[in-house]
Amino acid sequence: MTDVFYTKWLKFWEYLNSAEFLGEFFNNRFYLILMVIVLIHIKNFTYKSMFMAALINIPGTLLHELTHFITGLVLNARPCNFTVFPKRAPDGYVMGSVGFRNITFYNAVPSALAPLALLPIGFYVNRYLLPEMEPTLLNCILYMLLQTVLIENAIPSRADFRVAGLYVSGVIFYLGLGVATLVWL
Repeated sequence: MTDVFYTKWLKFWEYLNSAEFLGEFFNNRFYLILMVIVLIHIKNFTYKSMFMAALINIPGTLLHELTHFITGLVLNARPCNFTVFPKRAPDGYVMGSVGFRNITFYNAVPSALAPLALLPIGFYVNRYLLPEMEPTLLNCILYMLLQTVLIENAIPSRADFRVAGLYVSGVIFYLGLGVATLVWL
């Protein structure tokens, strides 16, 4: 009985790693979207437990908060109070935070919206690393996990947008800079 199960499991695993299945999986956006949605549901399920929420969210939270910290450091926002451990809040969890002691018109927007810098990293992974990966089911799952972490944590939080909007002059400056860059390109 065990040998039959083991043999069937091996055949199933070989099929999952076959060029036929993986080619269909990698080239079919439906499967990729389905996998991302399943990952999101698994992640949302973990919010019932503080331990599971921390375990699942710490890698992405670390990336998100590091972008705030590094940008704030470079732009003299003087980061402080760096944490990546979730805390219960009235409306859910606060996954992490970075405090700043010197938010000004010139550093509020970039420091607050710094996690958007994770998007080009996700693009690079997709464009240059994915084609180099050996096409196995494990690599496909790892790729989707990495992209999910990068993209999901690139989205600024409501608190991030509040900090970005502290100085209207800074918002106008960076909007103007963005428009000028688009026109120049």
